[in-house]
Amino acid sequence: MAWDTARTKRLLLEAAVEEFAEHGPQGARVDRVAARAGVNKERIYQYFGGKRQLFTAVLEAELARVAAAVPLTPEQMADLGEYAGRVFDYHCAHPHFLRLLAWEGLEDGRTGVAAEDERAAHYAGKVAAFAAARENGLLTAEVEPAHLVYAVYALATWWFTAPQVVRMIMAGAEGDSPAARRAGLVRMVRHLTASAADRCGNGSAHA
Repeated sequence: MAWDTARTKRLLLEAAVEEFAEHGPQGARVDRVAARAGVNKERIYQYFGGKRQLFTAVLEAELARVAAAVPLTPEQMADLGEYAGRVFDYHCAHPHFLRLLAWEGLEDGRTGVAAEDERAAHYAGKVAAFAAARENGLLTAEVEPAHLVYAVYALATWWFTAPQVVRMIMAGAEGDSPAARRAGLVRMVRHLTASAADRCGNGSAHA
């Protein structure tokens, strides 16, 4: 029977997501990845080359998954608050992704960043979209587009990046819940990105 290479790679990547999210690239073990996947660990070296390359493959796969799940479409640009809410929803359902980024950040400067050129181009596209929206009067002209992109993602993801800090901050908040956090996020991003015309009442659709 022919070996199902695609299925084996998928099983290894799925197992590696959990292993790297829990232990990071330094603490992860290929034997545990193989055991989770039910695959001989030699397949890891055969298909990926080693643990570091496997971590890179995991990040690339997860980055592609989130980009496909939450694309920044022209419709989303028209309501960045709701776009931030969708980003929040994704990370609420897939908390491991931000853990992977956090582990990568801890190693920044010591090792290369997975698919850095492609990722930089991806974010450059988002900045360009924000810049075009600003030129068309859809976004505030008071903040640089790159800063706005950063702010939207920071507001949407910090809930999951530092949950212990969020828990302490929200300890006295009335009616705190995931739904309340999402609603607050949507309002904050809408206010942050609104053009001057919208703030004067012309954009009442998102009031």
